[in-house]
Amino acid sequence: MRSRRPSLTLRATLGFALVAMFSVGGAGLYLYESMQQTVMLRSDHAVLARLDHFRKLLRYDLTLEKLQSSPQLFENMLDSEEDIFIIGEPGKAPVISVNPLHAPLPDMPIASQDRALNDADLRSGMSLEGVPLRAASVQVMSGGTEVRLQAAHLMVKEMAMLASMRNRIIAAATLAFVITALLGYALLRRGLRPLRRMAEHAADITPARLDSRLDSHDVPLELHQLSDAFNAMLDRLADGYQRLTQFSADLAHEIRTPIGSLMGHCQVALRQTRSVDEYQALIASNLEELERISRLVESILFLARADEAQAVLERQPLDLEQESQRVAGYFEGLAEERELLIHTTGSGTVNADPVLLRRALSNLVANAIRYADEGSEILLRVSRHEREWLIQVENQGPALAATALARLFDRFYRGDASRHQSSDSNGLGLAIVAAIMHLHGGRVEVTQPVEGQIRFTLGFPE
Repeated sequence: MRSRRPSLTLRATLGFALVAMFSVGGAGLYLYESMQQTVMLRSDHAVLARLDHFRKLLRYDLTLEKLQSSPQLFENMLDSEEDIFIIGEPGKAPVISVNPLHAPLPDMPIASQDRALNDADLRSGMSLEGVPLRAASVQVMSGGTEVRLQAAHLMVKEMAMLASMRNRIIAAATLAFVITALLGYALLRRGLRPLRRMAEHAADITPARLDSRLDSHDVPLELHQLSDAFNAMLDRLADGYQRLTQFSADLAHEIRTPIGSLMGHCQVALRQTRSVDEYQALIASNLEELERISRLVESILFLARADEAQAVLERQPLDLEQESQRVAGYFEGLAEERELLIHTTGSGTVNADPVLLRRALSNLVANAIRYADEGSEILLRVSRHEREWLIQVENQGPALAATALARLFDRFYRGDASRHQSSDSNGLGLAIVAAIMHLHGGRVEVTQPVEGQIRFTLGFPE
């Protein structure tokens, strides 16, 4: 079983909270690093200033003998109880040795008495307790005697202050995460309320309520596109559902007629004994009805595959002049029965499926033969117009109203109701033509250039 993904509100809340935590933490880290550098700088200056001060005292005002007689004087001058200060001659025991924590001193260069001290003279070390220190060493001539001074500052108070600063930064970042998460969740829940209303509205839509639409006036600007797209989808669904309902009703009506006819013929035949010729006639009649049902089912299956984009086109270059003559020759006998003439003009080449192209042309020519005035002409014209190859099938026939022209490509629609009963048409021929052109990315249209003239146009892109 697949685990359920977290909600958008939760993910956005966690994202905002993490951003706030990292922002506060980053600012706190920057302040911490700045404070640490400031503390280290102050510690270095304090050590160097102390050495420079005592170096001047020993050089000009004090002697080593006087210092030996009153060592407590220097010890009282130290600023911190943890600091280190050592004065003595090289190779001898120090005169003053202040190191309350017994911290080991690092190796340090000895600065001469005439050179100004700088940061390069400082070295870092660590006490036995793990407290960092900064130390330096200088040389001075006091009363003709070489004296070495070593000073170091243990940053006990500074480390305690920095530790407190770190704890405050961690607490501030955590608090920012919690507060942002709570406020963000509340604000997102409120901000996503229109989306929840849209979901509730969508959940209430049923096939019987496809006319319901979302109100875009109360939704935020960011959801307008979603609302409009959803309403457009409902429009398409409503149109498709209406077409499906009409298609199902028409299909039931079309199948009911031949099935009823078959049943009636069989019932009549079973009432009394018939001759062999009569049975053969009955079987022939029933076979015609079955063939009509077969053609109807075949057409419906073709349209279903076309609607679902399951038809696989096998495109190849086709000579339109040859294809027009092929279709005209095929229907020549049927046209002669109604004293019709079929003429073809024009030439060109299109990249199309040969079977589907011939079927589309055949449906148009069959439709023209069925409804053209007797003794008239049917014209198949091939031409090129604005990067498009046109195939036009034109015939003379009864004038059609504009509403009838608009519905000619609807499934099961017949423009000539007077011939409905006598015609073997199932009302799907022109719908199949439209589906074939849709598969090819082309177009089909019907016009009446003049009254009594019907022109079907197939447009294939180059």
